[in-house]
Amino acid sequence: MLDACRDRIAKLRRESGRKVSLIGWSLGGVYAREMAKEMADDVRSVITLGTPFRGSPRATNAWRVYEMASGETIDTANREEIERSPPVPTTSIFSRTDGVVAWQCSVEREAREVENIEVEASHIGLGVHPAVLYAVADRLAQPEGAWQRFDRTSGLRSLFYKDPKRGSAPRPTYGEGMGLAGAAVA
Repeated sequence: MLDACRDRIAKLRRESGRKVSLIGWSLGGVYAREMAKEMADDVRSVITLGTPFRGSPRATNAWRVYEMASGETIDTANREEIERSPPVPTTSIFSRTDGVVAWQCSVEREAREVENIEVEASHIGLGVHPAVLYAVADRLAQPEGAWQRFDRTSGLRSLFYKDPKRGSAPRPTYGEGMGLAGAAVA
């Protein structure tokens, strides 16, 4: 899978003469992040949708899919490397109502060119939700080398994009005592 990703990124870069923006949904976002780390000179930005890249891999319902797709067990994956942000502008779009991936596992540590955008959508809905599509288009419309954070407060945007830092902030360690969808278990 990763070899095919490498080949495709190199081909797109060669054919267009421009850096490539990578968009990954769920496990595809993990691959996009890893490709951006490995091929940073060819990648303009990364946008992930409901991607579990932080915390305990078992805090999400997607870990079995990862094991089937990657051929490795989730416990042997290099979690520190997966959690490390790519060296390019990175946007994580997540939902507290995801239902498959615990939202805490999709929250990026804020940094200079790293951001989180929260929407209300199911995991499957992330790929077709108008607020997600708008945010993705807004991120892609930025000129290369002039990245700016998503403005969630102008006009009607504040109705559709909540402050991702509100309420219960992500804990440093996830998974312990979490149910299948990431809800806390008493």
